Amino acid sequence: MAEETHKKWYSPNLSMDLDLLIFGHAGIPVILFPTSMGRYYENKDFKLIDSVEGFLNEGKIKIYCPDGIDKLSWHNKSIVPADRVKNHIWYDKYLLEELVPLMQHETGHQKIITAGCSFGGYHAANFAFRHPWLVSHLFSMSGAFDILGQLDGFYNDDVYFNNPVDYVPNNSNPEIHNLKIVLGTTDRDICRADNERFSNILNKKGIDHWLDIRQNADHDWPIWREMFPSYIAQL
Repeated sequence: MAEETHKKWYSPNLSMDLDLLIFGHAGIPVILFPTSMGRYYENKDFKLIDSVEGFLNEGKIKIYCPDGIDKLSWHNKSIVPADRVKNHIWYDKYLLEELVPLMQHETGHQKIITAGCSFGGYHAANFAFRHPWLVSHLFSMSGAFDILGQLDGFYNDDVYFNNPVDYVPNNSNPEIHNLKIVLGTTDRDICRADNERFSNILNKKGIDHWLDIRQNADHDWPIWREMFPSYIAQL
């Protein structure tokens, strides 16, 4: 069984306590995001962590599972869309200014991997493309990359810069061409079209990536437990 550590601290960016589960003792640091409105323990509960236990035990990777705040941001229908986006931006700052420095300090690696399933794939992609100098690999499993459906028709610059299908085509940062990207999806995935659309955007930018379309599988944990270790094995 892989080493497991629970941390909890007050985030000055979010003005709240956040939980974090860490798996492994050494290796390349991985942020593994939860799915839509998921918690920090979700990837453990659905045995995604178990699927890469061997890599954790041999010190190839160290996984950090942060809490999500989707209920306060993208899925918070009790506040206006402009504030939903602002809350996500504070979450991005928490990742950038609090979590990533911890990962770098604990592992000695300056670059990290971002990964996630379903809506976690959005978070993984958005962070990677917003901060490509910090990210070596992006592993999205059944992700979607267009956030406009959560905003009731609202649009401004904050939305643009957190909607990968909008800002990636115009992103001139050369670091995005250094990202090692996997877009995992399936033949029956409800997000297959999203992945094919984003793959086309990357192709037009000349950004190398792998669009991995698995057969006879649905948008669900069993195929993600197959995808994740196969992607980690390529490190």
